[in-house]
Amino acid sequence: MTVKDAETDQEFGYEIIRDYVLSEVLGQHEADILYWAGKSLARKFPLFAMEEAPDFFSQANFGQLSLEKAGKDETTYTLHPNKIENRCFKLEAGFLAEQKQKVGGFLTEAYEEVFPKKNFVRITLKTDLREKA
Repeated sequence: MTVKDAETDQEFGYEIIRDYVLSEVLGQHEADILYWAGKSLARKFPLFAMEEAPDFFSQANFGQLSLEKAGKDETTYTLHPNKIENRCFKLEAGFLAEQKQKVGGFLTEAYEEVFPKKNFVRITLKTDLREKA
């Protein structure tokens, strides 16, 4: 087996769990549970700054993350995942929301928009500057 084969096998294993096992086990609650799991994952793997998020996403095999726009109470990221078809991106959204909340100190939630034809996901973080975390 070559190095490339090993990488392909790891991605395949990840995709089986992510796209088939989790959706089967979680059923209709998949989106809610994955969002919560993303927030929990962020607490287990805290970032010191949001600039670290793209490296984490790459290492976690979530895809290529880039900052699209940063404002006072709204931040937008673009995610180019390895696979986009039939996938829920609530895990990634929850992860970013929790990291932003921890780093910024204010209540933050996220939502995602999937653009399958363009092969990217837009994740928007909304921060409530009136609510301390």
